[in-house]
Amino acid sequence: MEQNLLSVFLCMLFLFLAAKLLLQSRSSKRFPPSPPSLPFIGHLHHLKKPLHRTFLCLSQSHGPIMYLQLGSRPVVIVSSFSAAEECFTKNDIVLANRAKFLTGKHLSYNCTTIPTSSYGDHWRNLRRIGAIEIFSSHRLNIFSELRKDEINRLLWKLSRNAAGDFATVEVRSLFVDLTFNVMMRMIAGKRYYGEDAPDVEEVRQFREMIRELTKYTSTSYPGDFLPILRWIDYQGYRKRLVRLGEKADKFLQGLVDESRARKASFGSTNSMIDHLLSLQESEPECYSDQMIKGLILTLLLAGTDTSSVTLEWLLANLVKFPSVLKKARAEIDSQVGQDRLIDETDLPELHYLQCIIYETLRLYTTVPLLLPHFSSEDCTIGGYHVPAHTIVIVNAWAIHRDPEQWQDPTSFVPERFEGTGNDERHKLILPFGMGRRACPGALLAHRLIGLTMGVLIQCFDWDTEEELDMMEKENVTMPKAEPLRAMCKARHIMRKIVNESSATS
Repeated sequence: MEQNLLSVFLCMLFLFLAAKLLLQSRSSKRFPPSPPSLPFIGHLHHLKKPLHRTFLCLSQSHGPIMYLQLGSRPVVIVSSFSAAEECFTKNDIVLANRAKFLTGKHLSYNCTTIPTSSYGDHWRNLRRIGAIEIFSSHRLNIFSELRKDEINRLLWKLSRNAAGDFATVEVRSLFVDLTFNVMMRMIAGKRYYGEDAPDVEEVRQFREMIRELTKYTSTSYPGDFLPILRWIDYQGYRKRLVRLGEKADKFLQGLVDESRARKASFGSTNSMIDHLLSLQESEPECYSDQMIKGLILTLLLAGTDTSSVTLEWLLANLVKFPSVLKKARAEIDSQVGQDRLIDETDLPELHYLQCIIYETLRLYTTVPLLLPHFSSEDCTIGGYHVPAHTIVIVNAWAIHRDPEQWQDPTSFVPERFEGTGNDERHKLILPFGMGRRACPGALLAHRLIGLTMGVLIQCFDWDTEEELDMMEKENVTMPKAEPLRAMCKARHIMRKIVNESSATS
């Protein structure tokens, strides 16, 4: 009996000392500051849309490195460039992972796509395939005529109504059509918007699927932070995700099978799927159908909305600031002239156009919170302890408006990127992320956005009848709250192209 009591006493003493040591260890670490929290939900009650503005307001009270307990998940918000740089240099490997969310499980092949997979051999293989087989300069050059053709189709659409006087156009839908057609022609060699599209039912299914995927990947599910809601399938969310994942997989597999059958009958084309299927024959373990479908899904969701949103913000800024538009047009007329259209090879010489693009990406960051990172082990950021398994979110939108880094940060001033020190200024903006998890499609985005905006400036005069609302809408991306309605009129070069085409037809 006495021996049993002694054992119980020693166990209690051990537990007491262990708990004391644990508390002392934790108290000796310097954790980031945080706002007041509530039991069970933590800091979830602080979150209001748009999140990038909420996080900025909280960071102004609690500092640029801030800790939040969102239900069961610890989160660190980074709102300064120096801290973000530390995340992607000193801690780049530690923070190279992704947190697991329900959408990634059911819509991204159990988190195995480039944006959702954790750091490791699988991700490195995907990154290698993307860098060499999809986003390399060689592969992008192969599709340059395709991009030019889609942009020319956009010019023709605009010119039909704007040949004589100013005509009002709603440009968001035009940019969405452009980016999806460019991406789908690169991926599968087919258009889904406008002329030459496949049958009506296939187009309808495609648009419905994209609309649903965008909706679910652009919203947060409370069950990702409060497990009890996930266990009871709150609002049937998981069931709807499973159905949508099956629908998307069926559509993507159809694209792969169609390309495989066409390749067997007629040989390979330049489409991305055909190219990957050719590689599948020699390396089937690296180029499985699921891997190919994951790449298609990534390109459709990450490479379309971001580009169309950026194009709309760009044109809105040009319409809002006529002096900027005038200066950009003068540069294009001087460097390219009015006898031919801008080509992608002209873009490096159009320095002021590049400044406009950078300033738009700074002020209207397409993905304001970037994609969340996830710590694989303990690390320090800005002198603060960040435990393993913490979600780290970089508020790029706040960094791009930091008055310590930018003079007059909320004003649209493309000239801030001019001059010999502009390379240093470029490093301070993070529209495509930084480090090993930076967006691999940045070069494609720059080419498509630069060429599209360049020819729109070259071929049309732009104006507006009303004061523009430049507020953003809450989303993973950051579209304008109100779609841009602008007035355009064809310039001499556009009228010349139309006349020459009419004469030869």
